[in-house]
Amino acid sequence: MTTRILFLCTGNSCRSQMAEGWARSLGGDEFAVESAGIEAHGKNPRAIAVMAESGVDISGQESTVVSDDMLQRADVVVTVCGHADEMCPALPNGVRKLHWPLPDPAKATGTEEEIMTAFRATRDEVERRVRELLNGL
Repeated sequence: MTTRILFLCTGNSCRSQMAEGWARSLGGDEFAVESAGIEAHGKNPRAIAVMAESGVDISGQESTVVSDDMLQRADVVVTVCGHADEMCPALPNGVRKLHWPLPDPAKATGTEEEIMTAFRATRDEVERRVRELLNGL
């Protein structure tokens, strides 16, 4: 049976996009993966770039707003920021909810290299957590 995972964040531009990309890359056919936001902010080019550095192409993923259908389909909902955790709609019975309080790399400041370092750190943390999640399901 396929396990359906929904990654949820504020704008569906960085963290949830990375999580979707890792879960698709690492999970194979055992998992159906989606990501969405409380709002849709469009995809962050830096998130696409750091994922490409790791060999994961997320450029074809969409930035979408969470829908009731997505929540109904999900077996597991993972919120990847505090705002999404607080604003997460009520979940149907039986849906498992996890919260990963990940820092938002889009809020990083400094030089381009410092900002990219923040994106890489988030990418690596997301990969670690996705691997742990998939192994536990």
